[in-house]
Amino acid sequence: MQSEKITFAGALGDELAARLDRPEGPVRAAAILVHCFTCSKDIAAARRIAGRLAARGIAVLRFDFTGLGHSAGEFASTNFTSNVGDLLAAAAWMEAHDMPPQLLIGHSLGGAAALKAAPQIASLRAVVTIAAPMDPSHVTHNFGAKLDEIHAKGSAEVDLGGRPFEIRKQFLDDIAEASLADALPRLGAALLVLHAPRDEIVGIDNAAKIFIAARHPKSFVSLDDADHLISREADAEYVAGLIESWSARYLDLAPEPARPETPEGVVRVAEAEASGFRQDISIGGRHQLVADEPVAMGGTDLGPSPYQLLSAALGACTTMTIRLYARRKTIALTHVVCDVTHDKAHREDCEDCEKSGPKIDVFRRRIRLEGDMTEDERASLLAIADKCPVHRTLHGQAVIETELV
Repeated sequence: MQSEKITFAGALGDELAARLDRPEGPVRAAAILVHCFTCSKDIAAARRIAGRLAARGIAVLRFDFTGLGHSAGEFASTNFTSNVGDLLAAAAWMEAHDMPPQLLIGHSLGGAAALKAAPQIASLRAVVTIAAPMDPSHVTHNFGAKLDEIHAKGSAEVDLGGRPFEIRKQFLDDIAEASLADALPRLGAALLVLHAPRDEIVGIDNAAKIFIAARHPKSFVSLDDADHLISREADAEYVAGLIESWSARYLDLAPEPARPETPEGVVRVAEAEASGFRQDISIGGRHQLVADEPVAMGGTDLGPSPYQLLSAALGACTTMTIRLYARRKTIALTHVVCDVTHDKAHREDCEDCEKSGPKIDVFRRRIRLEGDMTEDERASLLAIADKCPVHRTLHGQAVIETELV
């Protein structure tokens, strides 16, 4: 994805810092991602979610609330109402730049803000909450013994995640009056609730209350033992994949422009992060895959390796070709399985190798055919496997044309 720094005016008039994560190809839809209480737009989970959506062709705006991260303003002057206002300002910026947001994703208190703002965003089609509280005032439990001091003196310094923040009484008064009861029944969009049963910051009962109060279409998915911040990479990847696949059902994705010279569409591969090997793969704008390397090779093993993808192409083409031939010849084939492995072999160990070089690539296929068939029919099906187009490509010569764009 391509990440662009932008700014816009927030609810209190301060300049808010944001990142617009654009897809490598055309923008097919737009989304806004809202971070958790006192967090920032740049936490790992937010970056991963934005990356997966960008691979689907969805531009994602993630911004820092007033007084947080790289945004200007005084955090002590903000409250839940101003957070909702910042979110609506983000939606207005997207609308003004021809990217009306169809998807809204909110994490923790940001999820509550997303639910509150959703009925006011006309273009919205889907809302996702991650570990969100049903009652925004739930965050006050983080203030502990400082609550009495805030009420008595009007403000107090509170330690939140190892950082000091000034919390004023106006924040407590505002959040005490905040309610999602009016917003949830009139979201006007599909809802996905994501929550971990063991979340120690926002209990799972909040997810149940949000789910019950909202109208259909709505879905709930448990995040098992994920922590509140979705800090583990595997959990962040799981959440990103869930959002990407679920939202595709509800968003109005603009079609990828067709190219006469590419009848099967473009397979676009873009690295997810420069620090690793994980790649986001978009196929014709319709299908999503992830490629990676094993941990032993320096990857994170969150997807198949390039050679495994190549083996998958050979296996899929083999079984499809066998099935097509069985249909044409009315052979009673009930099921076909093809196991493919890839390895390097010394050229002298290969009986049918004409390529030069000390080692060659060897793909081994083990094909299982099921059904009431004669030995001649099984032999003919096995023979036709060598006729599959991918087999011919791998066994023959291919031309790879490369240009710098």
